[in-house]
Amino acid sequence: MERFEAEDGTRLAYRDEGTGLPLLALAGLTRDGRDFDYLARYLPEGIRLIRLDSRGRGRSDWAPPETYSVPQEAKDALALLDYLGINRAAVIGSSRGGLLGLVIAATAPDRLLGLCMNDIGPVVEHDGLVRIGTYIGIEPTVPTLEEVADRTQAAMPGFDRVPPLRWREETVRHYVQLDGHVGLTYDPALRASFEAAMAQPLPELWPLFDACAGLPLALIRGEGSDVLARATAAEMRRRRPDMLFAEVPWRGHIPFLDEPAAISVIVKWLARVRDFAAAAAPAPLAEASG
Repeated sequence: MERFEAEDGTRLAYRDEGTGLPLLALAGLTRDGRDFDYLARYLPEGIRLIRLDSRGRGRSDWAPPETYSVPQEAKDALALLDYLGINRAAVIGSSRGGLLGLVIAATAPDRLLGLCMNDIGPVVEHDGLVRIGTYIGIEPTVPTLEEVADRTQAAMPGFDRVPPLRWREETVRHYVQLDGHVGLTYDPALRASFEAAMAQPLPELWPLFDACAGLPLALIRGEGSDVLARATAAEMRRRRPDMLFAEVPWRGHIPFLDEPAAISVIVKWLARVRDFAAAAAPAPLAEASG
């Protein structure tokens, strides 16, 4: 992994793989760039996949808890594009990562080529957030990763028909084996920022979604999601009839993104993004005539 320095000096980790259309992948609240490992193998050729570990997650530095906010993390994502010399990129965001994409659409629309949201939208369901609050920042009580893997499915409502191997893969992405106990792959202080946000009324973010006007959009929803309601997804589709959409069966929050329905939508969305990027590119100067 490589690192760059955010505006406040926090060192942030990222992976930059491939060449071609820049695709910035932004993970969920307690997750990191490894969330997109499953998707990476199915991306078409000509995609430059850039995965950011947001501050406090993965291999990025821990930072003051007050900076664990959606606006700051959206700025960090733009700072990474600046660091890499990328003017415009497509964004695929899972959960909180999708919210970062919506903020970028509203605050820096000229930096986006499209947005794909994985199980997130302008209305975030309170019940789903309450469930997330039961585990964020809390180390598992069992001493080994194997025991965590055995219990993971029970802690993930809405998921079914998931092979045991996948739960083991998930476990090593979100926990680390320490001496005699299992640790977290993120700063436990994320809990403080989460609780501070939950103490405020949940905002509806429809103006941010509407700011995506003209951009290629895609939405993936887990059939059993408790974070993105079916009614919210329906309203998003009503407002943007051209938005590509897939509801992934036997998945809750969030789909893994290697499910056939998810892959199909992402590949089609990337094709639209390519067309959009080509249309948005400056036309070459005509040769001066004699």
